[in-house]
Amino acid sequence: MTALGVQAQRLLGQRRPHRSFFECFTRALIILCTSLAVVLSSISVCDGEWLLADDRLFGLWRFCTASNQTELHCLRDLSQAQVPWLASGMVVARVVATLAVVVAIFGLEFLIVSQVCEDSLAWRKWALGSTLLLISFILSFGGLLSFLVLLRSQVTLLGLTLMFWSDFTASFLLFLNAISGLHINSITHINNKMHPWGLPTKV
Repeated sequence: MTALGVQAQRLLGQRRPHRSFFECFTRALIILCTSLAVVLSSISVCDGEWLLADDRLFGLWRFCTASNQTELHCLRDLSQAQVPWLASGMVVARVVATLAVVVAIFGLEFLIVSQVCEDSLAWRKWALGSTLLLISFILSFGGLLSFLVLLRSQVTLLGLTLMFWSDFTASFLLFLNAISGLHINSITHINNKMHPWGLPTKV
């Protein structure tokens, strides 16, 4: 009975590790900021209208022109914009931007689950979630960069819309949260051999 009792206490200690207030607050803040990034990125990609150049509005999903500065005539055929490689290149940009949102959602889910289910594998779930956020940042930044490269002749700082800056902010938040999540995981999980980014290494 004594041996079983000791083993049960060890298992219980592994299931519910002690955490300081600072660690809990930091992890909660990372989850909150990640949620904000997911919302901003989702709205921005769904709207997709990122650039206003003269009387033309360029977006991920359509191209619009203004007539008499009152009505917008929008076309989903981006080849009508008469910009080289825009139609084919925008397919890549929208796919990458959409994948960034999907990956960020999965990363956020892993972060939340790691805090709700505080078992011995919680740190692995947190590391996986943070890694997914880093992948999401790369995809999101790739989508933004692709859009700017395709429309480099039309881009002006004032022409970039609020939706573009929302996705840019979301991308920046994803990067900060991913790096912060991996870092806090590496400095708090001191009882196991860890990779510098918070990922497990083989013994």
